[in-house]
Amino acid sequence: MQKRILVVTQHFWPENFRINDIVEGFVQDGLSVDVLCGLPNYPKGEWFDGYSADGPFEETYKGARVFRAREIPRKGNTGKTIFLNYVSWPLYAARALHRLPGGYDAVFCFNTSPVLMCWPAIKYAKKHHVPFTNYVLDLWPENLYSVLPVRNRFLRWVAQTVSDSLYKRCDRLIAMSEPLQQRLCARTGKSTAEVAVIPQYCEDFYAVPLQDSALAERFAGRFTVVFTGTFTPAQSLDMVIQAVLDARAAGADTLHLLLVGDGMSREALQKQVAELLAEDAVTFYGSVPATEVPKFTSLADALLISLSDSPDLGLTVPGKLASYMAAAKPVLASMNGAGYAAVQESGGGLVSPACDRKALADNMLALYRMTDTERAALGQKAYAYYAAHYRRAELLQRLEAFTLGRS
Repeated sequence: MQKRILVVTQHFWPENFRINDIVEGFVQDGLSVDVLCGLPNYPKGEWFDGYSADGPFEETYKGARVFRAREIPRKGNTGKTIFLNYVSWPLYAARALHRLPGGYDAVFCFNTSPVLMCWPAIKYAKKHHVPFTNYVLDLWPENLYSVLPVRNRFLRWVAQTVSDSLYKRCDRLIAMSEPLQQRLCARTGKSTAEVAVIPQYCEDFYAVPLQDSALAERFAGRFTVVFTGTFTPAQSLDMVIQAVLDARAAGADTLHLLLVGDGMSREALQKQVAELLAEDAVTFYGSVPATEVPKFTSLADALLISLSDSPDLGLTVPGKLASYMAAAKPVLASMNGAGYAAVQESGGGLVSPACDRKALADNMLALYRMTDTERAALGQKAYAYYAAHYRRAELLQRLEAFTLGRS
């Protein structure tokens, strides 16, 4: 009999999140999938074309049925609008649970921020006695503090208590790394059998070079370091921009940072670049569909990944690391913990401690001074690590098996 899974995630297609591919993979593997999600407005807080506060509330995507619940958009990405966005969707989603057809064998949550996203899933799973698996992408409340500075002790206590309570009520948890698994086990009292370690995979298309002559011409003659993804304080891109200027001043004359994406920090970063008169060193390209990212990784001389020195961020391995390694280009990393260890183990790039501006600038200069052959060798090591650790087919099978209780 065909197994049925309910996927709960605030962010879903047409927003650019890996859960889109996970759902497609579930369907391709013969599962019947329903998705409960929000109305797309991430990251700018503006409704995507064809959507508004009035829906649509039911669609299909790659063979899955999609049920949308209202939310307050995060317009302007202020502390207030982000808070309202975080709180509103779980409440609206809980009210939308009655619209779901039911008959599920498992409930699965792709739990990025906020942790409250998993509450409607817990509510449904407990009521209908269905096992619930929560894939923890952002550890709360620690991840919250890396984006919004919450200093009030009472509010921090509330955030900690709510987060621990929600994690404990999950039947199973999935962590991206062993350090995160250990933290979740310690906080919930669960065994390692109940908290699996399954890294984020990347879609196969990231490993296929995609040439774009117009892009190549636009950035010709430069040593291009590419960053793709969301701009938030957690990425410490302000420090990265300073490191780029330091490396250029030290001799990396044609070093250029190409930022592909968007997010709450974009306006502040653009202001920083203008004040530093660094327009020649940094380009803000804007967001592109995930399938177009290989156009940018293909032209890159190196691919940048950076995180702040917030302790919780060292517990995870960002999903973009897998897609960078799949592109077979040198990885230029500034982070701590599990991500640092992965880059170092791969031999596929240069890595420095999070927020160490001098070390990052030195690594930029070192890559700049390497020969094409030396950089290509780093890229091949990165690809080999991707092939051994981040392949879609194997990790998707492990995800399905754990969620359905087959392992």
